[in-house]
Amino acid sequence: MGVAITVNEDDANRRAAAQHALAEHLRLTAAGRVDEWVELFAPDAVLEFPYAPAGVPQRVTGRDALVAHMSNFPETFDVEFVDLVFHDTVDPSLVIAEFRSKGTALPTGKPYEQTCISVVRTDDDARITHYLDYWNPLVAIEALTPSDVPSGSERSVTFGG
Repeated sequence: MGVAITVNEDDANRRAAAQHALAEHLRLTAAGRVDEWVELFAPDAVLEFPYAPAGVPQRVTGRDALVAHMSNFPETFDVEFVDLVFHDTVDPSLVIAEFRSKGTALPTGKPYEQTCISVVRTDDDARITHYLDYWNPLVAIEALTPSDVPSGSERSVTFGG
């Protein structure tokens, strides 16, 4: 019986550490603290955006590329992340979370309110190894498009590298 409790405690600790990594990702992203943010990731981590629009890569690999990708985020969006909900998973190193961002697209002053789902894998040290980020690019494009641009114009997002 003691072994089952130990395994459950290990799983609980690992799950808590993985969830903490995702929560810290949101906190540091909102604060624009990219140098601290990248430390949450394993050296060869992958950040993936399945719905990335033109101008945003679908896949970013490695810490240097992550920093380059996120370096313009603080000048692009002033956001806070709210309503964070974790969904239980069988694998304690896998985190699935829903949350919203509320804020402003700084180049336009327009509101930026986004609903996201993230699927995040962590390693034994609770570093993020793979971050699958489901967000709506249309919301970002609208927020970053100046009000005087005709709606029929081609639009894209230019943050990220």
